[in-house]
Amino acid sequence: MKPIHSVVVLLLAVVLGVVAAQWLGTESLRQYGEVIYRAGGNDYRSTVPQVALMALVALLVLWLLWSLVASPFRAWGRYRRKQGRARLIEGLQAHEYGHWQRAEKLLATAAEDDEVTAVAYTTAVRSAEARGDQAAVDQYLQRLSTSDATAYALMQAERLLRQERPVDAINALDAPGIQPLPPRGLWLRTEALARADRAHEAYGQLGALRKQKVLPDEAVSELEVRLAAQSLLEAGDVNALAAQWEATPKALRSDPDVVSAYALRAVALDWDEPALLNLEQALDSRWDESLVTLYGQMPVEKLATRQANLQRWLGQQPSSPALLLALGRIAVRQGDHVQAEDYLHRAIAAGAGPDAWEALGEVFIARGEPALAAQCYGNALRQQRGEERVALVRTTAPLATVVPERATVEEQSLMSEPAPVLDHPVDRDAFGNPRIP
Repeated sequence: MKPIHSVVVLLLAVVLGVVAAQWLGTESLRQYGEVIYRAGGNDYRSTVPQVALMALVALLVLWLLWSLVASPFRAWGRYRRKQGRARLIEGLQAHEYGHWQRAEKLLATAAEDDEVTAVAYTTAVRSAEARGDQAAVDQYLQRLSTSDATAYALMQAERLLRQERPVDAINALDAPGIQPLPPRGLWLRTEALARADRAHEAYGQLGALRKQKVLPDEAVSELEVRLAAQSLLEAGDVNALAAQWEATPKALRSDPDVVSAYALRAVALDWDEPALLNLEQALDSRWDESLVTLYGQMPVEKLATRQANLQRWLGQQPSSPALLLALGRIAVRQGDHVQAEDYLHRAIAAGAGPDAWEALGEVFIARGEPALAAQCYGNALRQQRGEERVALVRTTAPLATVVPERATVEEQSLMSEPAPVLDHPVDRDAFGNPRIP
């Protein structure tokens, strides 16, 4: 309390005391009882209300005296807190401006205030990391661990994730003294679980992340898709894959990334039919070029069935480059190089890109035309570099001596005979013409 406030309260207390004294001076108060106090052989009599009022006034006076005595110490404390806040603000500003050493000095001083210790040391750690002083980083982290265990765990988890040590980050966040984790801790633990190939556990924390509003809704949706796909890829066997697929929300079962992850893992586990079936169902419900590309690249049989489905979709998506490329690849595997070349040329015209050129090169290799295959591979490299492609040109064999079909035997023999070689040099004039003797 400020001194002026104390004076005002004291004046009010005096006024109330005078009014109360006048009221307490009446004889009617003796009906509430009397209090006799004996000291030094003398007896002092008073009524109970008078004694109560005097005790209250005495306590009020003592409190006011204590306030006046303690006011310099409180003023000094306020001054120190004000200075600490000023250093904290200057330190944070210096950190944002890139004055790392100045920021560390100001923040280390501001950390003496217990209320801002965690914020000051956390920012000091970031400043020390920015200038590459590992000794200072360890020093600030040690101080942070003794002042705020939660802030220390969050900082450690963030640093361990940058060092690709997700298991150590999980252990740091699972310390019993910092539970329950704050929102940022939940997000860091989810990311650590995902990097540690424990996407199923990370997926279970999505509800808490949504509730805490740690990330925007779009970011949470993207994270859900990523974790769902990763959970499918981490399935150890067919039964685990089937259980994980059933646990996946229906809204995600048509997502291209999730369906692709399921199909790839199913094929890796020799479960080909469900892989193809789910790809077909996903494409029937929502068209996606990446799924068509995967459908054409799947290393499984049933080529005729896949070709029939692709041709059925071609009626709905006639200009799809991925669909034409998939048809070309299926035709290559069936050995129909003519049809494969036709589909691949159409895919290139539709904008299929380097993959179509590489597939066309494989067709020409199978047909024994390495020159055309080399041109296709060259076009694939050009498109990857952003350069213009060149037209394919079939190279012809070297020109041979042409013999007319209707020439006689003598003419053919004469044309085939080598030119005679002269035994003596020919005398020529200055212009190179032979001289006639």
